[in-house]
Amino acid sequence: MMSTSTQPVRILVVDDDPGDVLMIEEALEASGSPKHVDVVGDGQEALQFLRREGKHADASRPDLILLDLNMPRVDGRQVLAEVKADERLRLIPIVVLTTSKADTDILSSYTLQANAYVTKPIDLDEFEHVVRNIDEFFGQIVVLPKQSWS
Repeated sequence: MMSTSTQPVRILVVDDDPGDVLMIEEALEASGSPKHVDVVGDGQEALQFLRREGKHADASRPDLILLDLNMPRVDGRQVLAEVKADERLRLIPIVVLTTSKADTDILSSYTLQANAYVTKPIDLDEFEHVVRNIDEFFGQIVVLPKQSWS
């Protein structure tokens, strides 16, 4: 299961929980495949990053977004809806990575065209395993659309 690309996968992590962000970063780092991880703390900053606004004017387009649902200011549902409605951004795969197991959140995420919905495990080892599986799948198995900002 080797990636055909020599370019590192660019991952945007959108999560307001510093503990979860740290676990995600450590799991991604431990996976060994080349990647670049950017982190933003809420949906508003995610949209600024993706639109290359303000301090994110030089942001690189992510190949994958790991998106929490429940965040202050702009939540993950709004980010998902706006990204998938934007012709320049809609092809970026989005994995909803959240604590919510609510059927309404699962249904609304897929209705808004999330590429996957993953519930964050409480157990640290399981959490790392889940993130590594996401990284392996999107970083090594699937072929991601390579697009530049337009």
